[in-house]
Amino acid sequence: DLGGYQVQYNIVDSKMLVDAREHPDNYTDLMVRVAGFTAKFIDLGPDVQQQIIDRTQFNEA
Repeated sequence: DLGGYQVQYNIVDSKMLVDAREHPDNYTDLMVRVAGFTAKFIDLGPDVQQQIIDRTQFNEA
């Protein structure tokens, strides 16, 4: 352990997330941060996808 830090950023807006939910084949590589881990957005359940969209929209306001 070298005592380093790791930073992960989500660089997406809510429009992209909504489009990914509606057209998942266009976003097969879209990764998002979910409560301590990362996952492919299209592999998440609809409830979790909506939570991420809501959180993103809140941060855009």
